[in-house]
Amino acid sequence: MSTSLDALKASGTVVVSDSGDFESIAAYKPQDATTNPSLILAAAKLPAYQKLIDAAVAFGKSKSSNLEEQAENAMDRLLVEFGTEILKIVPGRVSTEVDAAFSFDAEATKAKARQIIALYKEQGIDKNRIGSTWEGIQAARALEKEGIHCNLTLLFGFGQAVACAEAGVTLISPFVGRILDWYKKSTGQEYTAETDPGVKSVQRIFNYYKQHGYKTIVMGASFRNTGEIKALAGCDFLTIAPKLLEELKNSTEPVPKQLDASASTEKVEKVSFVDDEAKFRWELFQDAMAFDKLHEGIRGFAKDGQTLKNMLKEKLQA
Repeated sequence: MSTSLDALKASGTVVVSDSGDFESIAAYKPQDATTNPSLILAAAKLPAYQKLIDAAVAFGKSKSSNLEEQAENAMDRLLVEFGTEILKIVPGRVSTEVDAAFSFDAEATKAKARQIIALYKEQGIDKNRIGSTWEGIQAARALEKEGIHCNLTLLFGFGQAVACAEAGVTLISPFVGRILDWYKKSTGQEYTAETDPGVKSVQRIFNYYKQHGYKTIVMGASFRNTGEIKALAGCDFLTIAPKLLEELKNSTEPVPKQLDASASTEKVEKVSFVDDEAKFRWELFQDAMAFDKLHEGIRGFAKDGQTLKNMLKEKLQA
């Protein structure tokens, strides 16, 4: 019997698992997987992944006698340990996130991305299977020219999406559910899948990219319910948490294709932010939702990243 998850895949959407838990990833047979510090932190607390932590700690100790340097190296290796294991399950890519603390430092972002890619190479993983996720669009522009595929995350505003496409990034991850969260809190209203502002944001970006010939992949992320997912059937990629994947797997409701740029009557005027940082920043500043959620997200990922690093420090000192 065909499930809603099967129907979603049949709509042309590539299903991606939003998790650091290997068992849940394997259960739903996604094409790709995405991770972030929050997901890795949750998985790292489980006994099943202790061997990965031990390997990361041993690596950190082998590289330096300084605790801070040990922790930094151990953190990088832990991300790569998780990514390498995930790549044994998925046939496509895994996104490994650069530390959110580098969000406003393009040079540090590029340096860290290269370090992570080098660690993957030591594990026998070709860089073309790795997506690095961070906010530095200009860093991503340079890394893409080196053949390092970039997934730009914490994306909430249309201007961000335009700038990413102009930078030639491989993939963007608009955070559908977090957009909905902001509007519900701001307006006090409830929304259906049809009126969901997060869904509408992805629809607009998808149509804009297709109408203007951009190759950047649109991957909806951070869903709050399966209604949002079904409303975006036909989107290039959707990265979905295990709980919602399970709901789709246990449902037989049809999931008709909703996004089809060739059939869309919505024409989105072309804009540009090339070499115009001030224009980009003003666009982001004027969008209160995008501005708030971007900075909130950076703080959250940076905090979880530091918590994970502190956990590794404790093990390094044990």
